[in-house]
Amino acid sequence: MAPRLPQVSGDAVVALLRKLGYTVVRQRGSHIQMKRVAESGEHCLTVPAHTPVAKGTLNDILNKVSINTGLSKQDLLSRL
Repeated sequence: MAPRLPQVSGDAVVALLRKLGYTVVRQRGSHIQMKRVAESGEHCLTVPAHTPVAKGTLNDILNKVSINTGLSKQDLLSRL
């Protein structure tokens, strides 16, 4: 069974992504666009600045970051 996702704010997700090398490109309303440049190419994400971030949205963000960075989803959850 998969671990339960915590309730976190968009600011907490942005802080985690910054530690992983993502930078804020721009913000439009309550959506923050972030980008990470790696050897494998660019990876862009949009993070809602909501409290809390919807579980499905958080799950999707973590899945995409896991694929791009090579870190496990469980490791990302422990860093939140």
